Amino acid sequence: MTIKSNNSGGAPVIPSKRQIFLDALRGFALLGVCLANYPEFSLYTFQSDATLASMPSADTDNIVKFFLYLFIDGKFYTLFSLLFGIGFSIIISNAAERGADGFRIFYRRMAILALIGCTHLMLIWSGDILLLYALLGMLLPLFRNLSDRKLLTLASLLLLIPVGIDALCEATNTFLASYPYERWWQTAATYGITEENFGSWLRDAQSYREVQEFLLQGAWERLYEFVDGNRYFKVFGLFLIGFTIGRRKMYANLGAHKRLLQWVASIGAVIGIPFSCLYALSGISSHSFGIGIHSLLYAVSVYPLGFCYAALLGLICLHFPKSPIWKWFAWPGRMALTNYISQSLIGALLFYGIGFGLGASVGLWETELIAASVFLFQIIFSKGWLHFFRFGPLEWIWRILTYGKWLPLLKK
Repeated sequence: MTIKSNNSGGAPVIPSKRQIFLDALRGFALLGVCLANYPEFSLYTFQSDATLASMPSADTDNIVKFFLYLFIDGKFYTLFSLLFGIGFSIIISNAAERGADGFRIFYRRMAILALIGCTHLMLIWSGDILLLYALLGMLLPLFRNLSDRKLLTLASLLLLIPVGIDALCEATNTFLASYPYERWWQTAATYGITEENFGSWLRDAQSYREVQEFLLQGAWERLYEFVDGNRYFKVFGLFLIGFTIGRRKMYANLGAHKRLLQWVASIGAVIGIPFSCLYALSGISSHSFGIGIHSLLYAVSVYPLGFCYAALLGLICLHFPKSPIWKWFAWPGRMALTNYISQSLIGALLFYGIGFGLGASVGLWETELIAASVFLFQIIFSKGWLHFFRFGPLEWIWRILTYGKWLPLLKK
């Protein structure tokens, strides 16, 4: 790739044209993702029921776990997926204004994101979502000429397909994820990772080599999670909804869509909160209602409440457009890729044996307090960084490779 410094062809959105609401929504989603992911970094998720029950904070942790299922689980990755679809529409629109080949730019952008996601998955954390986003994102241009109605109809079907699959698998005792599941534990056994030491391996790791061994088997575990959870249907359905929102540029004129925002916020809350309570009960009781029912509860709780969050923030932005809170969330939102990856690096430093080794020793409420503190640090860091620089460090590299030309990092 030839890197040159000029203004021809495509280019990223300049700061003066950025939508602070989208950046703030992205920052808000980043907070939720941090709260959702850190129980895995702290190894709390990997502990046995007996170990969790023996923790001094067990009673408090059970309450926190319920509220995490109620308000956090799935809702913020829903927001991120919507934002990804919106971002696709912005890339194409921005490139069209400059007469560039928007799809060539988009595919290059996705290829680079896939490389970043693969690096994150194999070298830092097994819970990566970027690789899946990049691969599924490459399918988006195929649907660009569909009408809004067809896009939303297809998206609805994609979001409901996992319910049918899970119900059918439960009824027929079929395990679709058997291959990645078997490869996961075969790879784990190669390194001596067992169910007994799974929850303490990373805490006890004294070298990065041991962490790498865990990550290698963790890549198969992640594939198993995607297949078992039908994640590709869910993510792509949300992409299509986000693309529809972006194509209408609803984020740029919230006032014109106030009624729709009110309807989505109210209906989303009325449907999402009660069913999220049932979803939380199913989650903390290890799917006691059955896999099919748990999948149905996910669909009627996670999506409505996730959409409610987005619409509610839009309404708040309409009523309090000059509130400083938008800047607080927009700072980390403008550096979402950098902050997403840095959350993993900080988590590894805090909880793994190659760092401070706090894993498997802190309760859930302490883990969430740490996660909130990490996000607060990211707000402060992002504000300071963006005072001097135009992009976050990873965003800058991503843009240079995407657009094939040098982009100044320092502000003039």
